Amino acid sequence: MTSTPDEAYIKRLVPLDFGSAKSVPDSFVWPQASDEVHSGDGLTIPVIDLTDPNAPQLITEACKTWGILQVKGHGIPTKLLEDMESECERLFSLPTDQKMKAVRSPGRITGYGIAHIQSLFSTTMWHEGFTIVGSAIDHARLLWPNDYQGFCDTIDDYQKQMKALAEQLMRILFKALSISVEELNWLDDPTNSSGCSLSLQLNSYPPCPEPSRTLGLAPHTDTSIVTILQAKTSGLQVFKDGVGWILVELEPDALFVNLGDFSRILSNGQFISVLHRVVVKPIQRYSMAYFFRPPTDFVASPLLSKDLGPGEVPRYRSVTVKEYLDLKGKHLENALSFIEN
Repeated sequence: MTSTPDEAYIKRLVPLDFGSAKSVPDSFVWPQASDEVHSGDGLTIPVIDLTDPNAPQLITEACKTWGILQVKGHGIPTKLLEDMESECERLFSLPTDQKMKAVRSPGRITGYGIAHIQSLFSTTMWHEGFTIVGSAIDHARLLWPNDYQGFCDTIDDYQKQMKALAEQLMRILFKALSISVEELNWLDDPTNSSGCSLSLQLNSYPPCPEPSRTLGLAPHTDTSIVTILQAKTSGLQVFKDGVGWILVELEPDALFVNLGDFSRILSNGQFISVLHRVVVKPIQRYSMAYFFRPPTDFVASPLLSKDLGPGEVPRYRSVTVKEYLDLKGKHLENALSFIEN
């Protein structure tokens, strides 16, 4: 039985009426928001066309040097991408009291509320979120009692397309690492009964009266193998060693792909799990992030790769997905240090 959220819990999930805010409250102030951001020649995120015969090699190189890329030629219909943008806008444009009908219940990960990583930071982020795992119908009925089917149909179609793209990308990565497909029986499970984690995060970054004082999402790496991101307005920044923060310029009709910590573990550190954050603007911004990671009982280990040469030592010990998620929840970006050999 789902418990009813109390007032204090709701206040944590929805800490501010962004629409009426005239300034950034002290609890939302991030000194890092004013960090210098770089751009220019040599600092452009790779853009790769998946129809290019050389795409696998280009993707592998981007994963080693950046940990993030943009993909074109992905085959996802433009209309579906536009419909997702429209449905995201329709959701977050609802009055606050209506969105609260689908607020995330205690102990649950789905529904309306702030970013899940918020609990790891003492400063609040300028962000609204809506998390979907599987069907969205239960929450959609609460939001639009008489008009929920279009939202659900779009979400279902979008998740199927994103799952197929994520699997295509992971096969490229695993082949580059010489990881045997026999180790990945969960990848080909059409019913997903193996417990493979698939989640869709809809993000809203409301107009901010003082954008240089706060952040939409704090710096973090993802606990996925791959994350696929759709956004129509720039705001994503990535950290590159030796350079600093870099603003990601959008390529029309492309989707972002960034690697998470499990790609770094499986590749023995060859692939970068990119540190990234989101800045806010005086205008509204939406994005949609699709996360793909293995089942919680999957053992991630560099030893799965046949690329480890003679005498090459695994940088990370074997770890189940569940154990690593627990470490990440306690230690954030230091989690990898707890499994280093």
